[in-house]
Amino acid sequence: MKDSLIRIFMAINAFLIRVSRGRIGTKLGTQTVLILHTIGRKSGEPRAIPIAYFALDGKYMIVASNWGKDRNADWVLNLRKYPQATIDVNGKSIPVQTHEAQGDEYDQLWKFATDRHPPYLAYQKMTSRRIPIVVLQPAS
Repeated sequence: MKDSLIRIFMAINAFLIRVSRGRIGTKLGTQTVLILHTIGRKSGEPRAIPIAYFALDGKYMIVASNWGKDRNADWVLNLRKYPQATIDVNGKSIPVQTHEAQGDEYDQLWKFATDRHPPYLAYQKMTSRRIPIVVLQPAS
C-alpha cells in the first residue's frame, strides 16, 4: 500500500509542477523538487519523475534514497544505461549529462545532502546498499 500511495503522490506532484510551470509543487518542506526526464532502460520510452534536488556549483545533485528501500529506484537504473537526461527546474527545461558520484566527490556530496536533509541518514540505516548520489551537469 505504501508504494502505491507514493506513486500517486508523485504523479500528482509531477502534474502540478508541469501545469504550473514550476510555481506549484516544487517546494516540499525543506526540499526543492525538479522533474527528471529519463529513457526507460528496458522500454526505451520516456519517463518523468519528481525528485528532490540540491543545486551546487552550477550543477544539480539528487540522492537516490528510494525511501530507504533495498533496491535502487528505476530512474537510477535508467540513467546508468542512458546518462543523458533533461530536468525541469524553476520553469526551465535543461538537458543534462549525469554521473554517479564516487570517492571523495561522493563523501563531500553526502555530507552536503545530509546536513541539509538529515532523513537521508535514516534511509541509509534502513538499507544495506550504498545510496547513490547522481550529479546532473547542464549540457554545454
